[in-house]
Order: sequence, then C-alpha cells, then structure tokens
Amino acid sequence: MNHSLPPTTLAELSRHIKQWAQQLGFADCGICDIDLSRHENDYFNWINLGYHGEMQYMVQHGTKRTRPAELIPGTRRVISLRMNYFEQQAQDAITQLKSPHHAYISRYALGRDYHKLIRQRLKQLCQRIAEHYPQAAQRIFVDSAPVLERPLAQKAGLGFIGKNSLLIHPRAGSWFFLAEIYTDLALPLDPPFEKQGCGPCRACLVECPTQAIVADGQVDARRCISYLTIEHPGTIPIELRTLMGNRIYGCDDCQLVCPWNRFSQPNQEPDFTPRHELDSAHLLDLFAWSECQFNRRFEGSPIRRIGYQRWQRNLAVALGNAPNDTQIQRALKQQLGKISPLVDEHLQWALAQQAQKRPAPNLELKPLHAAKYYRPRLSKPTTAAIHCDAT
Repeated sequence: MNHSLPPTTLAELSRHIKQWAQQLGFADCGICDIDLSRHENDYFNWINLGYHGEMQYMVQHGTKRTRPAELIPGTRRVISLRMNYFEQQAQDAITQLKSPHHAYISRYALGRDYHKLIRQRLKQLCQRIAEHYPQAAQRIFVDSAPVLERPLAQKAGLGFIGKNSLLIHPRAGSWFFLAEIYTDLALPLDPPFEKQGCGPCRACLVECPTQAIVADGQVDARRCISYLTIEHPGTIPIELRTLMGNRIYGCDDCQLVCPWNRFSQPNQEPDFTPRHELDSAHLLDLFAWSECQFNRRFEGSPIRRIGYQRWQRNLAVALGNAPNDTQIQRALKQQLGKISPLVDEHLQWALAQQAQKRPAPNLELKPLHAAKYYRPRLSKPTTAAIHCDAT
C-alpha cells in the first residue's frame, strides 16, 4: 500500500518506534531502505564457492534474501533492532573454554530460545505501530527467513560488519541478536554505519580454531565449529575434530578476542540467564543425559533443535579431545550401539583418541594466537538507545 503520510508524521512515528523498542528491551533500533545491491554479488559469490555447506535454505530463495520487496511485496523500509545477550553472572567463558573436562556452549544458547522471546517483543512493537497507523503492513523476522540481516543492520546504523562477518558496534561490541520488521511505511532513514572499525586487527582470523575465516568478512561454514556442531547433520571431518576442543554447541572464539567486546553491554533479560548450569557443565554429566532428559531439559532452548543424535556426536568429539581418563573411556564404550551408526563412528574415534598418550592441553587463560582475550567491562547500560551516527 502506498501511504501518503506527511514527512513530519513519519518522523514522529520513527521517534516513537525507537522509544517503544527501548521500552521493550531492545538496545538499539535503526531504519534503512531496501537497496542491498552492493551486497548481492558478494552473497552469491559466497554461495557459488560452496561456503554455505549443506545449508540449502541459503540457496532456495534466490534473490528474495537480497531484495526484500521480492520476499514481502510492498516493503519500503526495514526496522532493524538488536538485543544484548552476554550474561555477566554466567561462569567466565574463557575459564570454561580452557577447562577440557567441561563443555563449552556458545553464550547465546545458555538460556531461553531467543527466537521466541524476541518474536514476542517484535509483535508488541508492531501492535504499538498499528495502534497509531492500522493500515501499515508489517512482517517480523528473527533469524528465521531469507533476510540479509547484517547488511541491513549496517545500513540502519547499528554497526559495521567485522572481519569475522559479525555486526560490531564500537560502543557495544558484538554480543547481541539482530531482528527485523519489514514495513511499507516510508519512514525517514537513519545514516548508515560507513566506517569499518577493524583496522589492521586480525585477531579473529588468527584465533579461529579451524581457520574458517578465509578472508575479511568471509567465513567458510564447512570449517566453522558453529556450523559443524549445529547445522551440519552428518559426519564431522576427521581433520577438524581435534581443533574443536570442548566446544559442543557453537563457538565464540572470534568474539572473545575482539577488542571491541570490551565495550559490550550486559544482558537485561532474565530469560537469557543460563539454565541447567550449562555455563559450567561437565562433559560427562551432559553425555549421561538420556534422550528424554535432553528433550525435557532443552524445552524452550535453541539447543533442542539439533536433536539428541547431533548432541551425542558433538559430545563424543569433545570427550575424545579431553585428557586421557578411564571414566571417559568407560562412558564412551557404554554408549556404543545405542543411538546410531553416525554417533558410533564418532564414539570409536573418541576412544582411539583417548587411547593415545597426548601432551596436556594448553590450560593458560590466554588465546593460542591472538594477543589477548577481551572480557566485557559490562558497565551499566545507558538510559537511551545506543544508536548514533556512524561518524
């Protein structure tokens, strides 16, 4: 629908939208147009190189991902939002990562499924917009549709795309979720974030355990631990298994060494606080869960989506990487033949690893290659949204 609201009304509505977003728990909100032409070639080159692995959903929708109006006809603007998730009360991420008998789970997945929480907040925001302008068309997205969310967020002024391909804001780091509202309202545009903030820093590239960051802003998912432990349904390549360490769901190494994450803002959502002590869990304790326990304990968690088979596969790899331990070997043997040939193959590999005498892992709380880790200072969040001009 072609709305004919005067510019002053649209500008006032835009200010209201940002105020409502803040009230609903979003840390920032910006508005951009739908022209992603400068990103389209890069995206399809990435696809043509096969860097998407087996994520066929990245291919299926063609240009609907890079042309929002093809996905939702009539779209004129995108409202881009972010919500912080780094939990300051959780077990220290670096300590957990460097404890080989413990399980490392990506910080975003320690609590409730973000899709559900953010989707509810977006619905509430759309309701407020509809109360002021009922004719407005709106569609919400939370990492669940063909949306090029990081380029859109950059255009909306929420940050720059870093060398690790994540969106980064100099005042907020990268520990946050992104979400979008497509609308036919011709809202005034926010200035894009033009400055690339990485400079000569290459910490994320050198620290990536599997060297999955193949160029600035370009990740080969087939080597990425997040892809291997979450999206990849099959056998994990043998040459990458030892590099995975104790990471059983996702990987945060490129964020842990990013200097901008000194300035990350803390999570304000109780639902994102860790459940079932996942921030400090032992590998053997998680490995002992039955499928019923897995499904029950991960109800409402993003981890449940990978299913019990992948969960056991990932844990088998991590246990194979742990120091030699008779308890681990006993647990691995007891699980043989109980789940699937896929899991059995990884259990056999883990047993072979356990049988070898390997040097003790590096337990120092410092990166293998990058200069240092950057823990968030976690100052109190500002009273106003962080959104600012990209200057």
